[in-house]
Amino acid sequence: MGELGRKMKMDMELKSLSLRTIQTYLSWMKKFTLHYGRSPEKLGDEDIRDYLYFLLKEKKVAQASINQAYSALKFFYQTTLGRSWQGEKIPRSKVPKKLPVVLSKEEVQDVFSNTGNIKHLAILMTIYSGGLRISEATHLKPEDIDSKRMSIKVRGKGDKERYTLLGEKTLDILRTYWKVCGPSQWLFDSKIPGQPISTSSVQRAFKSSLRKAGVRKKASIHTLRHSFATHLLESGVDIIYIQRLLGHTSAKTTSIYLHVTRKGVARIKSPIDLLEDSDRPTQ
Repeated sequence: MGELGRKMKMDMELKSLSLRTIQTYLSWMKKFTLHYGRSPEKLGDEDIRDYLYFLLKEKKVAQASINQAYSALKFFYQTTLGRSWQGEKIPRSKVPKKLPVVLSKEEVQDVFSNTGNIKHLAILMTIYSGGLRISEATHLKPEDIDSKRMSIKVRGKGDKERYTLLGEKTLDILRTYWKVCGPSQWLFDSKIPGQPISTSSVQRAFKSSLRKAGVRKKASIHTLRHSFATHLLESGVDIIYIQRLLGHTSAKTTSIYLHVTRKGVARIKSPIDLLEDSDRPTQ
């Protein structure tokens, strides 16, 4: 895309989009340009619509990825080129809503108990303690831990800052970790000088601990964030506070945990248990 790509990148940086979003959008714009073999500046609504349909029907791309392409194209044409976006002509694909996987408190404890490396234990506990995204945890700095206010300063999506919870048990582990490892620039340093621990290292550590704990749920490192929100909700914390702790812009995003929590539901009996006992067949 050349100059147009540079301009789009600049526009996204001015909008404070995350590095990951910038890379994803530029990647989709490159694919779109290569697909037609022409400058996207010379393409219009029908070309965009046909391309999205091509991704869906020919390439069998997942709907979530198609929506990434949609968002990239919309940003380019609407912001970088300043064109109007015909939403009715270019419909957005609906992504099926899936409920998040959540670990029980006992399963979370089992995962921690099966994490032998002090650095891995410290970062996993920090993620659960504050409901952090993995990228937020890996980019924490020592000064982000406030032991007096028992809080963690987090730089989230779009460089938005927020404060979340620092548990006493997490602080104890962090102090032990500090004595053993003595981090410098980043709270969780990489073996590469000046670099934070990689997200892939943390993901591998979590998967290893999950396997050792015998937990068979299809959980990922992000499951600790889901579990944080669900456990708070079940303990009676207002969903508005949970929204703030998670850094969600909209309460609608946080409301998905209302569908996961067992609070209240556990006290409800199935109607089948209200029926009178009847004779059971013997064969």
